[in-house]
Amino acid sequence: MDIENGVVGLVDILSEHFDPTAVVAEPLPPVVTTNGDLIGKVTEDPKKREIVLGRNVHTTCLAVTEPDANDEFTGDKDAYMASVLARYRKNLMERTKHHLGYPYNLDFDYGALNQLQHFSINNLGDPFIESNYGVHSRQFEVGVLDWFARLWEIEKNEYWGYITNCGTEGNLHGILVGREVHPDGILYASKDTHYSIFKAARMYRMECVKVDTLMSGEIDCADFRAKLLANKDKPAIINVNIGTTVKGAVDDLDLVIKTLEECGFNHDRFYIHCDGALFGLMMPFVKLAPKVSFKKPIGSVSVSGHKFVGCPMPCGVQITRLEHINVLSNNVEYLASRDATIMGSRNGHAPIFLWYTLNRKGYKGFQKEVQKCLRNAHYLKDRLRDAGISAMLNELSSTVVFERPQDEEFVRRWQLACQGNIAHVVVMPSVNIDKLDDFLNELVEKRSTWYKDGKVQPPCVAADVGTENCVCGRHK
Repeated sequence: MDIENGVVGLVDILSEHFDPTAVVAEPLPPVVTTNGDLIGKVTEDPKKREIVLGRNVHTTCLAVTEPDANDEFTGDKDAYMASVLARYRKNLMERTKHHLGYPYNLDFDYGALNQLQHFSINNLGDPFIESNYGVHSRQFEVGVLDWFARLWEIEKNEYWGYITNCGTEGNLHGILVGREVHPDGILYASKDTHYSIFKAARMYRMECVKVDTLMSGEIDCADFRAKLLANKDKPAIINVNIGTTVKGAVDDLDLVIKTLEECGFNHDRFYIHCDGALFGLMMPFVKLAPKVSFKKPIGSVSVSGHKFVGCPMPCGVQITRLEHINVLSNNVEYLASRDATIMGSRNGHAPIFLWYTLNRKGYKGFQKEVQKCLRNAHYLKDRLRDAGISAMLNELSSTVVFERPQDEEFVRRWQLACQGNIAHVVVMPSVNIDKLDDFLNELVEKRSTWYKDGKVQPPCVAADVGTENCVCGRHK
């Protein structure tokens, strides 16, 4: 590409008429089926679920260009980049204002930590064993891990864990530990399990059995029992969901353990990983909620740090039993530490952000935020139902499931997560009543346009949320 023309092209893109908050008028991306085949807007095979992919980012990317020879005198490049960043910040503020579909707490202030952004903080290696690289934050990391160990009731000398780069890494590590403890084990996971668990099965070449779910999205322990009995000769590695991705359903951990025991699996013949991405940090603060505890025969728990806690970068926490970690750890002379994590280099800033928020809010602060989220989720569900919109809210959950909006532009504007005929809003601490009202009012107005002539009807979602939660023409 011609450098001069490239710079001019970018400046044109960011001209004074450019509005980063506008919804770009462009054709919707092609619709694909779950097997990856491109199809038209309407598929003849009703069994093939359609997936609408996001827009191609190459159409809006910002190219990297060389500075002009005299740029250090003119300062044009610095001015240009400052303009790009200022407009990008404006875009982020607008998109944050209309964010509802993904479980991220966007309400945080880490201004006090700006002083640390000039350091390359890397916690490579084992959190509990210093490496020769001195610019690390292990003292913060282990403090955070101790906090979670108390939350999940395991003694300091009995656990091992680390701050991960995301919730998926925690799942990859938990399933890997289970595979190393039981090399010939079969992985069991419900159909509503996060895709990262099935990714782990592919990566580790594990035999994986999908278990049916109840209407709520919770694992069906009757089907689990049948599949366990069909494979009694092999150990079981089980993923238990502490809040499923789409419906926010919580698997009954006690019933899973009871089913294993009744099927003849002793505690040394199964390994349970608890994927608590979002609700693993919310449930401990809900009265009468079942406990996720290492006092029960579980092997590991992982949560995301950037979800309920809120953090400017993705991160997570993974904790397992110390007795298990030796099966996959090796001492590395180059590091002067031990290798037991999925990644080598690890973000040393993330533990400091988590430590900062845990100290500021504490258990009582999180309890207040959990109560607020659950209260606002019930408000949203009730208002949807009052407006004649099918909606479901699981117990212990702040994920409100409802009929998928007909207009994909509306879906993109509010950043809704969709699956088949349903969408959801995850009510987080950063989601207040005013934002919910804005969303509801706009949704009701749009629906009056989508369905005004009666030719198109709201979708029936009884198969997804149950007849008692569906208010389509057939189930009103």
